[in-house]
Amino acid sequence: MNQIKLHQSAIRDIHHGRNLTVVEPVNLYECSFGDDCFIGPFCEIQSDVTIGNRVRIQSHTFICSGVSIGDDCFIAHGVMFINDLFREGGPSRAPSDWKRTVIGRHVSIGSNATILPVRIGDDIVIGAGSVVTHDLSEPGVYAGNPARLLHPNQTGKTQET
Repeated sequence: MNQIKLHQSAIRDIHHGRNLTVVEPVNLYECSFGDDCFIGPFCEIQSDVTIGNRVRIQSHTFICSGVSIGDDCFIAHGVMFINDLFREGGPSRAPSDWKRTVIGRHVSIGSNATILPVRIGDDIVIGAGSVVTHDLSEPGVYAGNPARLLHPNQTGKTQET
């Protein structure tokens, strides 16, 4: 007879600052959050993820191990972070092969964007459905597949869209 292994979604072994709001169901484990963060339902945030202060993460978002998100960021619905580039033609089982992603401060990422292992600087907006395949450093609005700079932000402050 075949057996079924059933795992429940859970919140375990997390570290957090003041005023963390979580809407269940979620799967959060071995990660950390700053002050005044919001996590929407149906999110998974894995081990070795660090999230800064005043970050809002909307529903159905997946943040894999090795991601760091700076202060005052917005992650929209259904954003996927990737840490394995399938270099050997399939998924790597070795965490030592996984790559890191660093998101700066004041970054907004639109719904259904995919973020490969990259560095994204401060004051950047990434359009919905974009695929970020390389580092982004110049403040401004990026979109497309692969994401490219559409509108530089001369002031250094994120523009409302």
